[in-house]
Amino acid sequence: MRVLVATDAWRPQVNGVVRTYERLRQEAAPLDAEIVFLTPNEFTTLPCPTYPEIRLSLPGYNYIGQRMRSVQPDAVHIATEGPLGWMTRSHCLRKRIPFTTSFHTRFPDYLSQRFGIPESWVWSMLRGFHNAGAGTMVATPSLSRELEAKGFEHILPWTRGVDTLMYRPQAVRRFGEGPVFLYVGRVAVEKNIEAFLNADLPGSKVVVGDGPQLEELKVRFPDVTFTGRKLGEELAQCYASADVFVMPSRTETFGIVILEALASGLPVAAYPVTGPVDLIEHGQTGILGDDLSQAARQALLLDPGNIRTKALEYSWESAARLFVSNLENALFAQQGRKVPKRRVRLTRQRPSQA
Repeated sequence: MRVLVATDAWRPQVNGVVRTYERLRQEAAPLDAEIVFLTPNEFTTLPCPTYPEIRLSLPGYNYIGQRMRSVQPDAVHIATEGPLGWMTRSHCLRKRIPFTTSFHTRFPDYLSQRFGIPESWVWSMLRGFHNAGAGTMVATPSLSRELEAKGFEHILPWTRGVDTLMYRPQAVRRFGEGPVFLYVGRVAVEKNIEAFLNADLPGSKVVVGDGPQLEELKVRFPDVTFTGRKLGEELAQCYASADVFVMPSRTETFGIVILEALASGLPVAAYPVTGPVDLIEHGQTGILGDDLSQAARQALLLDPGNIRTKALEYSWESAARLFVSNLENALFAQQGRKVPKRRVRLTRQRPSQA
């Protein structure tokens, strides 16, 4: 099966969407599912207003048609609701090509915070975008329920994974003896980072990541350690060097960083919202509460021996199998199309370092 994935989020961006699809391509290959990407790198781009790190593509309708004919995909998946996603959707509807979508980002919250656009307007636009497809892949049960209540149709579950070999407990202390409270992610207003930075906590606070608020927050919070962007083993050591992971965002749709923290043996403090409520076992692997300071202090008391076990339930291989299964069910079985033959190759189970 050859799958064309259209995504407005791509390198050099570093975020959960990019990481998810990069890993999906890798894990889908042994399932005889080839992932081909249509990305902004193929087009002229402009910087996103207030967020220049994100480039908005200026896709040409004719070019998208040429790419479709060149790739000859068995399935089309639209990952994002940006310019490239909308243009691909338009082409598919005009040519009557079935497609699936996925819901990764709570744009109604973000656009309301940044530009004052009423959330109801954005929800209406997104509902029309996704309902035109054969199914919308959603990462968590709580988000599925929310979208269904807002009129989204044909919801398909699609979870995520975590590399438990990369993210693991280690005997390192990059930030001193602590206690160390850690945030990893985009440094932007929609992530509600100031709730963490203003929290009354003992020890020290560390922020790992880049974004439009970074320089401003460095000046306003000189006692906080801002490391900038970290990747690979450096990032893994940042997790392992902390004592509690703090998730101040109220607008997540999943939260891969939560799984990375749990895999590293870190308890998580977070608000009881979509993403955290699906991944955190309150009182076992983290603390959920509306008082983030209290939740973070209580998380210090949790037994680290129970924490990594939760992350071991999530594998990227399982996520890839679910993605392919969703395509088969939505684009083929329900529409009477023949599923392309796949020779599923057995892969050796990689150790999980429990």
